[in-house]
Order: sequence, then structure tokens, then C-alpha cells
Amino acid sequence: MSLLLLAAALAGEAPALSQPAPLAVHIAVDARQIGGPVKPLWRFFGADEPNYATMKDGRTTLATLGQLAPDRVYFRAHNLLTTGDGTPALKWGSTNAYTEDVQGRAVYNWTIVDRIFDTYRARGVRPYVELGFMPEALSTHPQPYQHDFRPGSGNLRTGWAYPPKDYAKWEELIYQWVRHCVDRYGAKEVATWYFQTWNEANLPQYYWGGTPDEFFRLHDAAVRGVRRALPQARVGGPDIAGAGDDFMTRFLAHVKQAGTPTDFLSFHAKGKPEFLQDDKGGHVRMGISTHLKAADHEFGQIAADPAFRDRPIIIGESDPEGCAACQGPANAYRNGTMYSSYTAAVFPRLQALAQQRQVNLDGVLTWAFEFEDQPYFAGFRQLTSAGIDLPVMNVFKLFAMMDGRYVAARSDHQATLDKMMTEGVRDAPDVGSVAAYDGKRLTILVWHYHDDDLAGPDADVNIDMARVPASFARGAAVTHYRVDRDHSNAYAAWLAMGSPIAPSDTQRAALLKAATLATVGDAGEAVSIEKGRASLRFRLPRQGVSLLVLTPHAVRNTRPAR
Repeated sequence: MSLLLLAAALAGEAPALSQPAPLAVHIAVDARQIGGPVKPLWRFFGADEPNYATMKDGRTTLATLGQLAPDRVYFRAHNLLTTGDGTPALKWGSTNAYTEDVQGRAVYNWTIVDRIFDTYRARGVRPYVELGFMPEALSTHPQPYQHDFRPGSGNLRTGWAYPPKDYAKWEELIYQWVRHCVDRYGAKEVATWYFQTWNEANLPQYYWGGTPDEFFRLHDAAVRGVRRALPQARVGGPDIAGAGDDFMTRFLAHVKQAGTPTDFLSFHAKGKPEFLQDDKGGHVRMGISTHLKAADHEFGQIAADPAFRDRPIIIGESDPEGCAACQGPANAYRNGTMYSSYTAAVFPRLQALAQQRQVNLDGVLTWAFEFEDQPYFAGFRQLTSAGIDLPVMNVFKLFAMMDGRYVAARSDHQATLDKMMTEGVRDAPDVGSVAAYDGKRLTILVWHYHDDDLAGPDADVNIDMARVPASFARGAAVTHYRVDRDHSNAYAAWLAMGSPIAPSDTQRAALLKAATLATVGDAGEAVSIEKGRASLRFRLPRQGVSLLVLTPHAVRNTRPAR
């Protein structure tokens, strides 16, 4: 629902549009048609600002992420080696890990970066270590060092973005850091981390002030440093932007020729929303097709190289657009259910693209976290606002409840992959589904997505389940989790309060309650099973996401709504 229509509805004003008839949607689930394992692709997150992790809302957000899958969630952050006192700012952070004395000798200080990694580990989160950015004492262009970025203005590429003046010192810095991590956390623990060099080195206007060859040299030196400290460390890259270029192909050729160890490959893929003016003021139109095309371009380059086509792939940033700290009309989708429904729709399509290309997708990293001490619902791309879960966070809670192996789920209103790639979702909505069975629970995820952030008809969803496992012979108990305009949605609750700038204690408590993952109906409602068949029917509003969790009738679902 558009922000204008939502605000009108919450204010008690009837929208001018009449309510259209609901879409009749049929989903067929065959619980014995078994597919591949359910990979927790969703378990990667990240942010530009590493120091937010140790602050009040950063700690609570990390705790929520860690609880989704303890010790299986990873966090990637920029600026882990950037020079400074640890004071955060938009698209900025620092640890002061490396300085030099007056004789030019290295001085290492791990205090701030230790605090960051300690905060991760205390909350069940592991580092996806980005080796960067360049310490001021090593930069070939040290001044000006800190950028002056502000949403809408400023120069991002300053002294932190340049190659080192001494590659041997760069390699030694990486070696000393990883050796310190091994001493602090243990070799077995650090071997579970990911290590990759830099960020989007194929975007010279933003993140890399050197040439591609200088980046390859930087990467080789960094990997040598990591492996000297921990020979079994997991190393990879290049975490480039999905810019439609051939950088990935050049990177693969380089690491083969140089013999640089490469345990995983990583790149970024982003969508491109736009704000369309209309007679009602305008609305956001998402660019999911751009997102999918960017991923497919990189998958294609990897698939074309027999030496790497089976290598695990992490989409190291995967988002509706490219700047979490930027604001503006085209980014007005972020607080509400546009973002959450987009997330539910795009993850299965990324997985389908990887299967189509026959490559090994192992993770999809959401570049969203939190922005400390900003106004409530300020419009950044984030998972929480002022320590309050946004609807998109609740979709990750739904993802985390799916386990086991996929089973067949076919919706007659699910957009085809080819159509989403070429057109996006511009006419009929995408009402899609995936289902899984883990030996005890049958889970069915259903989403109702459209690129245009406008009101539309509800979906009247009818799920027919066939060949339900024998353990359900006595019937089933179903718990129906929901994220939509009325459930699991603190932003809608805040609008209904009149959008207070500084919510009172009572209002904040109400927002926290509204942010919790909610259910439709009673948890554990009975569902009859006859000859291995069952049916479920419900209304799913535009931008709604549902997860139905079925357990054998004698085993009630006990997973709490986080």
C-alpha cells in the first residue's frame, strides 16, 4: 500500500478507490515431491558503519539476528581497518588498527576491532571479514582522509580508498590481524569465518582509487597474509558491484594464473526503484528485474569457467537499491511492507537463477542493519529503527523457520522467472510460494508482491496439500505467521499514533509490541487430514507475507514468535 493511502486509512479516511474483488489464488503443495535441501541463504547481513555494532541499538539488532540461527549468521562491515577514533558517521567507521611511529614502524592496536568482533560473537554472530579499508599511514593519497558524504552530496572517495604505498606492510598488517584473531578466538573458530578483500573495486568513482591490477595485487597480498596466519582460513572475493562488466571474468583469470587460493566467490546485486509522479502525488516503483539481471550476469561469468562453476557463491550485498544511508522519494519503500514483500519475492528467484545457471549459491547478504540515534523511521535501509524491528526483519524470522528439504509448491499466480527478469512485476501481482518439510514440520511461505507501491486487491489463497506424511494421519495443528499492514508492523502502528517524533515510554512499548512477529488466528489451530490431503484458505493483502507451520496434531508447534 502506498504511504499516502496507508496514512489516509490509518487516519480513518476512506481511500477514493473502491475495494476491488479479491484474486482467487490456488497453491498446490505435494509433500512427497522432494527437492533440494533448504539452505539458509538469508543468514548474511552487513553495514558500512562497523562501530554501530557496539552501540545500544546495534547490540540489540545483532542479538535478534543471532537468535535466528546461532553461530550460523554472518556480518560483513566496511571500515574495519580505517584510521580514526571509532566515532561513527553515515558510511563511515574506524578502528585505528594500524598507525606508524616517527620511524615509520608499524603500530598495531586491536582494541576497537576486538570490541566489534566480541559483540558479534557474544550474540551468536560470526564475522564475514572485509579486509579494508586503507589505514591513513599506508595510503598513497592520505589527504583528505575522511570523506564528507551526506545524503545527496559529498565526495566519498578520499584517502581511505587508495592502494598502499607498501604492499609488504599491507600483507603484514593482515597477517598480524588474523594471527591476533586466532590467539583471541581460537583457530577452530576463525576457520569458520569468511575473509575477502575490499569492496566494489570495479567502481573507481566510489570505493577504489587504484587500477584493477593494483586491486589484484592488493588481494593477493591480503590472502597471503590471512593464510600465513591460518592456513585453513576460508578466503575469497572479489565482492564487486554487479555493474554489468567483465571484472569477475578478469578476477577468475587472475587468481588462476597467480595461484591465489579462492574458496568462495562473491559479488553484489542491486535493484533500482524509482519514484513515479501521478495525480495522487506519486509512488515508488521497485526494480526487481534490475536486481535479478545483475545477479544473473555474474552467475553467467562464473558458470562459464569450469574451474570455478562449483565454487560456493555469496552475493555479498543484495538489496533493492545501492545506498543504505541515502534518503529520498525513491527510497520511501523501506519502513513498511514494500520492503518485506520484495525480500520474500526476490530470495527464491535468486536461488532459481543459480539453479538455472548450475552454480552453487551459498549465501545472500542483506546490506541493512541499523542507524544509531537517528529519528524514528527515518527512511534508511535498515532492519530496525531506534531498536524496533521493521517488517523486513520479521520476514527473516519467517525464513529462519524453514528447514529440511523443499517440497513442490505451485501457485497459479506466481510470476515466471523469465517474466520477472524482463518486465518485473508490473501488471498482475506475484502471489508465490515455497514449501519445505523437515521430518516433523511442514512449512509453507506465501507472498503477495507487486513492483508498484499502490493499493491492490487481496489474494483469496486456497492451498491444497497432497501426499501429506503419514505422521499427520490424525490431523495437523497450524500456526499462521503474518507480516502485512496489520501484523508484525511497527511502522503502521507509529503512523497510527500520529508519527510522534519522540514516542513516550508507553508509545515505545506499544511499538515494540507491534513489531513482534504476529499470528493470524490461534496458534495450533486444528486442520483435518483425510487420505493424505488437506486444505487451507485465507486472505493475503497486497504486500503481505505468510508462513504456515503445520505439525502433527499430537505435536503442537512450540516455536515462539520472536
